Amino acid sequence: MKEYDILVIGAGAGTKLVTPPSQIGKRVAVFEKETPGGTCLNRGCIPSKMVIYPSELLRLGEESKRFGIQWDEKPKFQVGSIFQRVNETVKFDADSIPIAYEKNPNIHYYPKKVWFQAPKIITDGVDEYTAKHIFVVTGTRPKLPKIPGLLETPYWTSREALSPKFFPKSLLIIGAGFISLELGAAYSAYGCEVTGLTRGEVLSHADIDIKKELMAHLPFPIQTGLDIHSVTYQNNKFQVRAKNHEGKDLHYEAEQLLIATGITPNTEDLHLENTNIKTNSDGYILVDETLQTNEPGVYAFGDVIGRYFFRHSANFEGEYLFEHLFGENKKGPIQYPPMPEAIFTYPQIASVGKTEGELINENIAYYKGINPYRASATGMARLSEYGFVKVLVSKETEEVLGAHIIGEEAANLLHQIVMGMFLKAKLSDYLDMIYIHPAISEITRNAFRKVREQKLNEGK
Repeated sequence: MKEYDILVIGAGAGTKLVTPPSQIGKRVAVFEKETPGGTCLNRGCIPSKMVIYPSELLRLGEESKRFGIQWDEKPKFQVGSIFQRVNETVKFDADSIPIAYEKNPNIHYYPKKVWFQAPKIITDGVDEYTAKHIFVVTGTRPKLPKIPGLLETPYWTSREALSPKFFPKSLLIIGAGFISLELGAAYSAYGCEVTGLTRGEVLSHADIDIKKELMAHLPFPIQTGLDIHSVTYQNNKFQVRAKNHEGKDLHYEAEQLLIATGITPNTEDLHLENTNIKTNSDGYILVDETLQTNEPGVYAFGDVIGRYFFRHSANFEGEYLFEHLFGENKKGPIQYPPMPEAIFTYPQIASVGKTEGELINENIAYYKGINPYRASATGMARLSEYGFVKVLVSKETEEVLGAHIIGEEAANLLHQIVMGMFLKAKLSDYLDMIYIHPAISEITRNAFRKVREQKLNEGK
């Protein structure tokens, strides 16, 4: 039996409980069955944004004709070189993680798959390991839909789409969420003919006005309301057969198929039955208000607990656990601040807090302010044809309950409101501050002015 102070299963967000504890003298063992760095570094946030950014430059070039700028010829680029740079950069960063651990005498890195042998004992099939504190940070993986024929084809998930062996001329994407919208937009900008297919609606969780604006400016066509019957692959082509709500048979064909229908937790191989750890019906690990599982001393965080599916939320949870368990000022139950999210599609989308639909369902009184990009000085300068900032303000407290942005720089523009929500700023605070003129943040100011107008009209 090998004994440590801390065992960490998963070298993605789990790294938050590796180096910091080692620096205060804790002996840490970290286990990773795949490439260190987790989904975010290897097949998620970082490589996807490295693929997306050059595609945004291409789209901006295409839209420059609005300003009377004409290109004599199409831009020249090698899409293979773009993906090669992404893969080389990601590999370098991932390879550097074990090297850094090897230099730290308090960290032992094990590139192994492990599982629970008993409540506080994990094994790799040969050796056994135990510790006072165990952290399960195994994340998620793409979820595959039960479509006849799919498993017999060379389909892609996000993993293959971010490191393709070839760049297809045409691509079908099953799914209409974050991954579909981001990768579909990038592939489309690089010249691939992309078509989305989905049973439900596009971006089902989003605010209603965001969905309406997105549907009017999709970066590639998406067919909704489909019941997909089968997938086949013949003569280097994918064939997807489906029916729409009217019962009409439909057929789609492309060189490649990308499955982007959600995620599932990596818990089935942990042999949790050998412990008191419980999961919900979808396999996500249940934790209490301190992120502890039903097994004392065993904690879980990140995607595997199914609360939020962002690296920034996983980082927050990891940092909380370090302070809660090892910090000088022990923290109580975890308290999440406003949790922002962004979709780096085209147009970009960013949100925080409640949607308008949620406020209606929860019977919460609110003011609504929507200001389009074009109704601002910078929007006029950019000849903005779409996009808006939407703010939802409590009638009771006049604090922001939610904010939703679609358009250029949405993810950056949202942070002013995120900070305001964190500091419990009121409507007057957003109105009384000075905004740089003419900056894109004036769109946010104008949205709050719309709230003020609504409030004044209601009082008449």
